[in-house]
Amino acid sequence: MSKDALLPRYRLVLGLFIIGLILSGLTAFPLLHELRLMASWLGMENHAAYVQHAGLKFWIGYVWHGLEVTQAQFPFVAYGTDWLAFGHLMIAVFFIAGPWRDPVANAWVLKVGLFACAAIFPLALICGEIRGIPLSWRLVDCSFGLFGALPLLYCLRLVRRMRQGTSVCP
Repeated sequence: MSKDALLPRYRLVLGLFIIGLILSGLTAFPLLHELRLMASWLGMENHAAYVQHAGLKFWIGYVWHGLEVTQAQFPFVAYGTDWLAFGHLMIAVFFIAGPWRDPVANAWVLKVGLFACAAIFPLALICGEIRGIPLSWRLVDCSFGLFGALPLLYCLRLVRRMRQGTSVCP
């Protein structure tokens, strides 16, 4: 299969990855609103009553309470998540400016992305433990590394085929 035939498939998969980066960046801005909405969906009305719940409801209520108190007393702390959002958006730009435009010459960006996906695991497992994040939630965070790596691995496979100009399988 020629490079021209592989390119649309490559761009579809890379585009989904880029959309994921953009969406995860954009959702880091309105965290408090999102938690209020999630709590409402779970039937929770008072963030301070999180201790009355167990499991997921406890965790969502606990985080909701923490963000409500922080926003009321220390709103500047949310600036950190604004930078997190900005980082996601800027990383997406690197994937658009490099691998989207010229996959073969910019395969290194995909490899850096894979490294970042792998680095999520020790960050989530170590820092999450230090910060008191439940293991189940840290595993959700780790899933972003796993699910981010899958399209990047596929894109790298397509890049190799583009370089070779051959097709191993459709």
